[in-house]
Amino acid sequence: MKHVLVVRLSALGDVALLAPVVKAYAQANPGVLFTVAAPPRLEPLFGGVENVGFLGVCKKQSAGAIYRQLQSVGADAVADMHVVNRVGWALGRLRLHEWSRLHLGFRITGLRKGRWSRWLMTHGLWHKVRRPQYERYGDVFRRMGLQPVDLTPVEVPAGRSGGAIGVAPFAQHTGKIWPLEHTERLVAMLAGRGRRVVLFGGVGEAPVLDRWAALYPRVVSVAGRLTFSEELELMQTLALMVSMDSANMHFASAAGVPVVSIWGATHPDGGFYGYGQARSNALCAGLPCQPCSAYGSRPCRHGDYRCLQAITPEMVLERIDRVLDEE
Repeated sequence: MKHVLVVRLSALGDVALLAPVVKAYAQANPGVLFTVAAPPRLEPLFGGVENVGFLGVCKKQSAGAIYRQLQSVGADAVADMHVVNRVGWALGRLRLHEWSRLHLGFRITGLRKGRWSRWLMTHGLWHKVRRPQYERYGDVFRRMGLQPVDLTPVEVPAGRSGGAIGVAPFAQHTGKIWPLEHTERLVAMLAGRGRRVVLFGGVGEAPVLDRWAALYPRVVSVAGRLTFSEELELMQTLALMVSMDSANMHFASAAGVPVVSIWGATHPDGGFYGYGQARSNALCAGLPCQPCSAYGSRPCRHGDYRCLQAITPEMVLERIDRVLDEE
């Protein structure tokens, strides 16, 4: 096996968690070329390792279009780190294509998601710390026969002295978003202390973040203004990032920045915690109803997201102070 195609087309945070695993396995298997098929904007996450290539694939295109892109790589084997129907159809067609060329050694190895343990956890039946997603990714490479790697992360060190504090208040689902009035209060308290604050978000979130930047001194918003590479470079200069259970938690982790994360419908024990982040920096109310969702997409059974309301700006500020005191 000389060429492995690694497929993960979403979500952004899951792709970010895949990056350190691919790099580690590529360094441990220098005779193997790894080509990562992932959203185009995330290419910077996979740079810096000679035998790692990248193929930008948009998940919204047809399965046929995905197949044609994957087929163009000419891989010997596929690590399916996604395991969803559209990708599965494309990979099934790719398998038939390779076998028709008498490439009978071609094989596809899929991710084992552990859906049953996740279902038990989100239904309050068995709260067990699930295996981290990065270990599940590593299992796929190990089952493919690659040289195994110890994926135990080195804990992200304390932030850069004098660096700004990043704040990323949004996430894909409502169940993972801290009340915006709480976030604004935190930003105001940080600004009142003379701290520099950088607000991260997408184009659609820019109006809210721009308003905060106009209201408070030493606060700037970069929402919708930077390329992804530029965002990663900026994150590397931060003292610390405050984020939800969102892609920005994983991007900051990739940038080597400590993250104080806020959890609501999901839970840091669910397997998707930031790579190398100290578990003590995850703020979770620990209510009996948590976690209620694997991805934060289910509506709150109480209708008020009390798990998020319970975490106050003062609690987050205290955790920020503890992290920065460790510098």
